[in-house]
Amino acid sequence: MMKLQIFNVIPALPESLSFLEILSRNLWWCWHLDTIELFRRIDPRLWSQCGRNPLAYFSRIPQNRWRELSTDEGFISHLKRVKERYEKEVGSPGSEFQSHFEKQEAIIYMSMEYGIHESLPLFAGGLGVLAGDYLKAGSDMGLPVISMGLLYREGYFHQFLDQQGWQQEENPEIEISHLPLERVRNQNDEPLKISVRGPEGDIHAGVWKIQVGRIPLILLDSNVTENPPHLRKITDRLYSSNYKIRLAQEILLGIGGMRVLEAMKIFPSICHINEGHAAFASVERLYQIMAKHHVDLEAALEIGPRTTIFTTHTPVAAGHDEFSTEEVRPYMLPIADRLGTTVEEVLSWGQTSAYSSTEKISMFVLGLKMSMYRNGVSELHGKVARRMWSHVWKEWPEDEIPITHITNGIHIPSWISIENAILFERYLGPDWYLKCWNTDIHKRIDDIYDDEIWRAHEMARSRLIRFCRSLLGNQYRRRNAPRSMIETVESVLDPDVLTISFARRFTAYKRVTLLLKDPDRLESMLNNQRYPVQIIFSGKAHPKDDEGKHEIKKLFDFTQRESVRHRMVFLEDYDINIARHLVQGSDVWLNTPRRPLEASGTSGMKAAANGVLNVSILDGWWAEGYSENVGWAIGQGEEFQDAAYQDMVESQALYNVLEYDVIPCYYEHKNGKMQGRWIKMMKESMKQAMARFCTHRMMSKYQRKFYLPALQNYRDFIADDNRRAKEMVAQKVRLHSLWKGIQIKTPVTRQNGPMRAGDSFQVTSEVSLGEIRPDEVVVELYSGSVKSIGIVSEGRTEPMDILENYGNGNYLYGCTLKTAETGRFGFTVRVVPKADDYLKYRPEFICWA
Repeated sequence: MMKLQIFNVIPALPESLSFLEILSRNLWWCWHLDTIELFRRIDPRLWSQCGRNPLAYFSRIPQNRWRELSTDEGFISHLKRVKERYEKEVGSPGSEFQSHFEKQEAIIYMSMEYGIHESLPLFAGGLGVLAGDYLKAGSDMGLPVISMGLLYREGYFHQFLDQQGWQQEENPEIEISHLPLERVRNQNDEPLKISVRGPEGDIHAGVWKIQVGRIPLILLDSNVTENPPHLRKITDRLYSSNYKIRLAQEILLGIGGMRVLEAMKIFPSICHINEGHAAFASVERLYQIMAKHHVDLEAALEIGPRTTIFTTHTPVAAGHDEFSTEEVRPYMLPIADRLGTTVEEVLSWGQTSAYSSTEKISMFVLGLKMSMYRNGVSELHGKVARRMWSHVWKEWPEDEIPITHITNGIHIPSWISIENAILFERYLGPDWYLKCWNTDIHKRIDDIYDDEIWRAHEMARSRLIRFCRSLLGNQYRRRNAPRSMIETVESVLDPDVLTISFARRFTAYKRVTLLLKDPDRLESMLNNQRYPVQIIFSGKAHPKDDEGKHEIKKLFDFTQRESVRHRMVFLEDYDINIARHLVQGSDVWLNTPRRPLEASGTSGMKAAANGVLNVSILDGWWAEGYSENVGWAIGQGEEFQDAAYQDMVESQALYNVLEYDVIPCYYEHKNGKMQGRWIKMMKESMKQAMARFCTHRMMSKYQRKFYLPALQNYRDFIADDNRRAKEMVAQKVRLHSLWKGIQIKTPVTRQNGPMRAGDSFQVTSEVSLGEIRPDEVVVELYSGSVKSIGIVSEGRTEPMDILENYGNGNYLYGCTLKTAETGRFGFTVRVVPKADDYLKYRPEFICWA
């Protein structure tokens, strides 16, 4: 093969248009509709053909068009307006959120995928789109975030269906010159490269940067000449089905990502790990803390976790990566040497207790153990995560497992239709999306005339129908369908018919075919002469998920029925662009997961922000967001043991909700105009999405609950020559050596016979602390309603005081327990460390009577 020197040729823009080049290389443009319109007006047809990618687009615009634009006063004025906003939002310092951080303090956010825009294919689904929305909101709010990921040369697979409706996948290589990438360089102005030791030698990686508003996204790339061909493929595809490659990806992201920061002279005060894929970052960060602050491993183990946030998005155990100890060991051997410990200790951090050669290394457990702040992504998901991982804290009651929740949000400007955006700007103000979450301006939506809301929605729905027809025509051409059939599908759907959309990853628990349980009833709904319905489906199944592929095929087969093909369609290759059209133009957003397996479900939030009404199982965010004012619930939030029975019950509930509630409500007419009830629900839906489910509110919660406490921990633990860290090591060592000496006798009370609500009684217990001082622990009365033998629900604690000192470390503790409700209750006594939550909730530090 010839060794070629590669170079790129970019457009020669006139001076008056030079800012366009800066604009095209910062993804800030993709959530500002005025900027998107600026690009589009150059050549609307070409903009669409180039996949709304400014760099690909600019490369195809002829030079004479640039010369025309350079003297077009309207275009120059538009460009000037965009430039002023860009300089305000990107060129200026951040807001009060950044003011909490000193100059050198930063948050490193690590994620396997980022869904920022369809032109940057570094995402597979909801996890990535959430990460993309996180970066956009972080930029808006001025948080000092640096993000880290991998550069996938083939991205995630593209989907198409064959003539039988079976999903096929293809992975075309990305044209890298069409991505707004910039090489990260070292202090000698050479391209920065890092390496990680693997089983076959060093894995090398180049480093790129993409700017997302104020936030840099750093990407590692194994496709470098220093690697042999098989190692260059590590970053070819997102979520490789080859587990050796998957492990290498996660090593490169976590270990390699932290080494990139070190090479860039960046030492983040806070590390936020978005799902377990990046959990190895915590291990490498220990060494960096040791080197920077001149502490030993034990002290680093006190600092690192107390400044780490771990967010999980997966309520299904099979969705968490696990690797055998023999697979991980070669990567951890050099890490253990650097840390000055054994490889068995390092491996044990990814196992539930002590090291075992047979127990797999769980990336989730590693994330849990190496973080103090842990959260699910909805209130219900927090409960599910506590139940799933209660075995890590075997002695703790389930409702006290230290995993909390922060409900996901959406970056509304990225998902709102241009028609709604114009209305919001007019009625709420030009910076409405920066203020709607912490002020009452979202209430001004009530002031928008119903006709304006409905007209805006009708335009978005008409655009959706045109979009669907275009995509369907392309799909049928790819399958070599007859011309007559192509012409038929290019006229499917009706812009005046109630439009329901269902779009998400196709896997068993999403139950996309719940609607097909009674096909005759569904067909009658679709073809009702008075109240017709049409349904749009889209979504991918994982390449290895044959069950998900069968779901797609069932759906495909039904859509091929002559009687329904004009009312029900499937859009291939679901991506951000398809999602954007669906959440803006649908009337109803349908979601049918098997509760409680939906972690959050942010697509419903995107729809709600556009006034699309949700019809969903009470799972994920909808368990918090549902009310009769904003949509409909399928069922009552039940959880079943028998999946087949659950599907039967909930499919009937779905049909009933659609037939008796949703469809009649939509088609209510009065004097030829849309009835106010539907539009009133649209407005309530928009207001709720803005006030409760936007990323700006989510980010403020991360700031308040996690980032600022973690930042304070960092400052406290490194102050005065790491004095606090050293004290915590000594306290932990002391507790470890003495904890087994604690004994608690059965608590007693003099109360006899039944009690009445409102009565109180004293509980006492003899506690032997041995050499542990009373000020080092908390003795608590634990009580609550008894569900079954040994299980307390909704437990609560009451601190107990020393009533007598018997000497030699023996004490009588007591407190008063007051009854409030009637029922069957139980109580006991426990001892836990008097410490912060990281030490308090170490699994080994709890003793029960």
